[in-house]
Amino acid sequence: MIENIHWLGHDSFRLDGSSTVYIDPWKLGAGAPPADLILVTHDHYDHFNADDIARVATPQTTLVGPAAVTARVSGVATVTLSAGETATVGGVAVTAIPAYNIDKFRRPGEVYHPQAAGGLGYVVELDGRRIYHAGDTDAIPEMRDVRCDVALLPVSGTFVMTAEEAAEACRTISAAAAVPMHFGDDVGTAADAVRFEGLCGIPVIVLPRERG
Repeated sequence: MIENIHWLGHDSFRLDGSSTVYIDPWKLGAGAPPADLILVTHDHYDHFNADDIARVATPQTTLVGPAAVTARVSGVATVTLSAGETATVGGVAVTAIPAYNIDKFRRPGEVYHPQAAGGLGYVVELDGRRIYHAGDTDAIPEMRDVRCDVALLPVSGTFVMTAEEAAEACRTISAAAAVPMHFGDDVGTAADAVRFEGLCGIPVIVLPRERG
């Protein structure tokens, strides 16, 4: 179920298969394989990093992201998506899902990830498997429509769902398995992933952290 899914720390993943797909590449190690497709969820520095994109981009690479990201990209072909839209790039279908906060506040009345900012999660269809990367989000109503084999979910709280909220999201999302993310860097620890594993009603796989 999770074969060829590599957690690179924080919200960063590489999916290997007929195409090499990176999601939110950040702090990549030396020798990271070149990308066919790069997906960026939103424009915060720990998700959209020009140096890491340049490290794996080639003339054949396409980057998919919301307008706030693609407007700032140069030297790489881009596809701009809004929530609800789908694009197929090199045989990989990518559907954009909203990602936003409901109750994680920067200051009173101002959430860290407002819906109006256009942040995204993605359902990636690669080699017959559907992988949902939720992006930086709370448990939101739109998750009811997500159907996937593997759900990659943030669990650290503060800026995103807590482990408890992510476990509740698992009861909404139609998924066969879940992988915790968004811990071990700026916020969250391995204890959050373990707590999520104990609370979630579907199988949870805590992936080892890689760097390439």
